[in-house]
Amino acid sequence: MCNDFYRAESGTELLARLEGRRSLKEMEPCLFADEDSPVHGDILEFHGPEGTGKTEMLYHVTARCILPKAEGGLESEVLFIDTDYHFDMLRLVTVLERRLARSSEEAVRRCLGRLFLVHCGGSAQLLLTLHSLDTMFCSRPALCLLIVDSLSAFYWVDRANGGESVGLQEAPLRKCSQVLERLVQEYRLVLLATTQSIMQKASDSSEGPSSASHRPGDGDASVDYRPYLCEAWRRLVTRRLFFSKDGSKGTNRFSLLSRHLKSNRVKKHLFIIGESGVEFC
Repeated sequence: MCNDFYRAESGTELLARLEGRRSLKEMEPCLFADEDSPVHGDILEFHGPEGTGKTEMLYHVTARCILPKAEGGLESEVLFIDTDYHFDMLRLVTVLERRLARSSEEAVRRCLGRLFLVHCGGSAQLLLTLHSLDTMFCSRPALCLLIVDSLSAFYWVDRANGGESVGLQEAPLRKCSQVLERLVQEYRLVLLATTQSIMQKASDSSEGPSSASHRPGDGDASVDYRPYLCEAWRRLVTRRLFFSKDGSKGTNRFSLLSRHLKSNRVKKHLFIIGESGVEFC
């Protein structure tokens, strides 16, 4: 199937695939400084427990991408793959309405015209969906951002279906990771994927970035992270963002620790979630 597709690819489609992809360097200036801005081929993982603001941050980034340039957006297209069936269209519309200077039904509709939403109910469906995206990415140079919320949704089902074989347990996500890697590299995309923290790190364990992430000036940069997804996925990630909620004061305040896995740079950000979406402190 792939060979048939490449033989049918026209010169116009080739240029669109290689040269037409817009930059997302200004996707979120408060979150990514100039030297840390996402570039084509970057894969970012939003990791944290449920209720720590990961999906809200995806709405925030999605809104910024699909808003028109005149409203401070990037006027780019986004493909959002929802595996948890938690996508809240009304919430995204509310965020858009609050950020449009002259909000109207037509203005919101134009923004949503740049969003493509897909629901997947299992690893097999996710894999088939990813295999079907070549034509879409090839013909739409404005489609720059791919979001998967969440990549860990089928972990327990895949583990049960795999029996006692670790290889069979990890096979579905490994195959999806291979296709994601190809799509991101060939079509010069940025990929955002959420994963939920379901494993507790042992108190005496040095595994993960918790010890390496602590640097002077970072404050409390330790994170409770224990990797459990397959190596095929973990090796693809260029930046991992750890989300947590500050429940000590009973406020709607969240924090995230961003770690660039190649440069080992670590930065901490605070944000709140209001009616208009994410607001950085």
